[in-house]
Amino acid sequence: MRITPALLHKIARDTVAQRIRRDRTLLAVYLAGSLFSGDPLLGGTADIDLFCVHDDPVSPEREIQRLTDEVHLDIAHHGRDEYNQARTLRQHPWLGYGIINCTIMHDPQHFMDFTQASVRGQFNLPENILSRVQNLSEHARQIWLELHDERQEPGLDQVSNYLRAVGQAANAVACLNGPPLTDRRFLLQFPQRAAAVGRPGLYPGLVGLLGGAQVDSGDLQEWLQAWEGAYLAIPPETATPRLHPDRFAYYRQAFESLLGSESPQDVLWPLLRTWHKAIRLLPADHPQVETWQQVFSDIGLLGPGFRERVNALDAYLDSVEELLDEWGQARGIERETL
Repeated sequence: MRITPALLHKIARDTVAQRIRRDRTLLAVYLAGSLFSGDPLLGGTADIDLFCVHDDPVSPEREIQRLTDEVHLDIAHHGRDEYNQARTLRQHPWLGYGIINCTIMHDPQHFMDFTQASVRGQFNLPENILSRVQNLSEHARQIWLELHDERQEPGLDQVSNYLRAVGQAANAVACLNGPPLTDRRFLLQFPQRAAAVGRPGLYPGLVGLLGGAQVDSGDLQEWLQAWEGAYLAIPPETATPRLHPDRFAYYRQAFESLLGSESPQDVLWPLLRTWHKAIRLLPADHPQVETWQQVFSDIGLLGPGFRERVNALDAYLDSVEELLDEWGQARGIERETL
């Protein structure tokens, strides 16, 4: 099947029409995500991000629906209360950007029309941009403080927190001139975002935080095989929406595409992040865990090298915080006035 943006939009419209007929709790439905990126395909795969707003919260909050090996629906379910405060939404990087850039597919009461207009109104004021990115950087700094004070040997929780802090720090930079970066395109798009604010050196620094400075494409190919073994070993009953079985090709083919590009290290973020999440879903004595431990120790994300990575994160956060202060001062905004 030839996958085109037009086909993906048609699938979205058909899906919404089906949902409306069978679910009377739907207040609104909107389409967001990669379909608005210009080229939603990476490695010949894509997802379709639909957001269903209900009068009351519903469960599950997220569902994955397979269409083909290459395409799946990623459907989030929200209660209307999440959309009540436009000011809060303007300072929310993920949901805020989703709302201002979305296509409203179903909205008989004009709930989303009103919400979108309210959020868009002041979304790009420098004060709101700076508030969003400082929230991200401050969260990253808080995580760093907890890691810095940690005395026990690093394990799954510490690695998870470290990667979360790295992601928040990078997105604090990226969100100065666009929406947050998603996993598959994280390192692919970060150089352009960093260069746009005059900090191209933040890209190699980010690769270094992930232990990628000395990694070559041969290493990455080997890790991809280990990643695949861990992903496929996840028990179906414990799989999360992010690592749903029907998302395997979505990741695998994107990783192959990144590995074949001029910057194969761009696979580092999505590979390491999803690999780590897969290991968290496996029994502690599973054979795949040992391979993961060895690789993460080799690149300093476990073992003796982890403390060095935490110290490097401190320096990286200093650079990000200085950038945000300078960005705000150039626009007449002082940190304490936010």
